[in-house]
Formats: sequence, structure tokens, C-alpha cells
Amino acid sequence: MTDIPAIKQILEGAILAADKPLSIDALIQLFDRNQPARVEIKKILVEIADECEGRGFELKEVASGFRFQVRHEYSKWVDRLWEEKPQRYTRAFLETLALIAYKQPITRGDIEEIRGVSVSTSIMRSLLEREWIRVVGHRDVPGRPAIFATTKAFLDYFDLSSLDELPTLSEIKDLDKMSEELDLGADDLIQPRSLDLEVVDSETAAAEADDALLEDVTKRVNVIQQNIKSMFKEQDDGLDPDDEWDESTQSEVGEDSEVAENPEASENSEVSENSEVSENSEVSENSEVSENSEV
Repeated sequence: MTDIPAIKQILEGAILAADKPLSIDALIQLFDRNQPARVEIKKILVEIADECEGRGFELKEVASGFRFQVRHEYSKWVDRLWEEKPQRYTRAFLETLALIAYKQPITRGDIEEIRGVSVSTSIMRSLLEREWIRVVGHRDVPGRPAIFATTKAFLDYFDLSSLDELPTLSEIKDLDKMSEELDLGADDLIQPRSLDLEVVDSETAAAEADDALLEDVTKRVNVIQQNIKSMFKEQDDGLDPDDEWDESTQSEVGEDSEVAENPEASENSEVSENSEVSENSEVSENSEVSENSEV
């Protein structure tokens, strides 16, 4: 199996079908023991890369090997094939990753000393789970802290073949200018991202939102407390509702008593008048009887 065109087609098909970059050693394993030589495979790979010129994809050599990928200038349109939104990362996450990439090998304590704040355990765990960093040893000091460095997966994701291709620190003025979003979708292997990252300080935004909510709740509680104090003050300054009711009741009862007594006096006067009329009638009758007797 020495036909060069056939070898080229096999290499193209294998690289296209693979779910990860293939190294030259992995490509050699596709053939029989005597077919073909390493130099021959390298030559064919160069030819394949040249044939991709002017197309929407390219043959790219990264840290782990070779892969076909969409050219970066066309990723804007290809990204529309995926509905999910790219994952965003906090400033703390990006700062930690950048320090490991540029200062490796480095310990967690070194990162905290440079940043001036503690590094969240979740950030370190997330970087390890993504296989962007790994433990390469332990420092010979009390506690034996782990020493971290980046991996080939880190280089593959950012379309780098080695750490020498990292932008120099003079080219990166600050992390605020890292504007490219990070996307960990299934298309990572065919659509690599550049090292320009978009900084989204979600931790700061969440903290500001919590402060605003706490301030609003505090204001409402203060208003409620003030209203309660005002209600009790008004009650203390006024008369006791029970006392006011007793006095008014007593006044009304007194008036009713006087009204009740007056009818009795009226009845007595009427009785007296009737008695006088009766006596006068009796006197008049007696006078008439006496006069008649004399006659």
C-alpha cells in the first residue's frame, strides 16, 4: 500500500472522522507496520494543508496533533448552527487561567499573592475538570502545595501548538480587552477560539444586585417601624378610649334620669289640681243645698 493518493485520502478521512486531533504516531498506526514512513506522512500532510487554501476550512496542527477546523474568519456565520449561548466566565476565572498559563508552574498560593485575593475552590476544580490545567508536582515546603501547569487540551482549545505561541504580556495590556467569548460546546474541535476572552464580572454584578436588594428591604423595614412608632405615640398622647366611653355614658345616663323624674312631678301636679277641682265642686254643691233648705 504505497500509492500516495490513496494514503492522502486515508489521512484526510481519518482526520475528518476523528473526534480529537490526531498525532503523526496515531496516523502511522492506521497502516501496516511497513507503511508508510513518518517523513512521507508529514509530506502528505503539507500537501493537504496547501490544498485547503481558499476554502472555508483548514488543516491545523495543534499541540495534540492535526485536525480540520473552520477558519476563524468564518466562525461568525458557522456559530449560528448552534442555538445554545456560549458559556461566559467571570473575571476571577480568566485571571486565574491567565496566571497559570504565563507563570507556570505555579501554586495556588502564588496566584492568590499576585491577585491579592483568595482563589475560589470552584474555579480550580472547574479548570481541572475541563482538563485545561493539571497538577505537575508539589512544592517542597510545609503543606506541600500542588503545582499547576496548562495541558495540551488548553493549547488545543485556543488553537495553539505550543506555549511559545501565547501572546506576549506586552501585547495584553489588561484582561478587560479580552473580548472573545469562550464556548465549550461540541464544536470546540472544529471551531477553536482565539485567546482574546470576554471578561464578564458576574460575581461583581451579583454582589451589586444583592446590595441593592438589601438596601431596598432595609428602607421598607424602616418605614414600617416608623409607622408603628407613630401609631403608638398617637395612642399615648390621646385619652383612653375606655375612659371617654364611661364619661359620655355617665352624662347620658344623668340626662335620662332627670327626664325620667320630671314626668313624676308632672303627674303629681295633675293629681293635686284634680283634687282642688273636686273640692271646689263639693263646696259649690253644699252651698246650693244650703240655700235650697232656707227657701
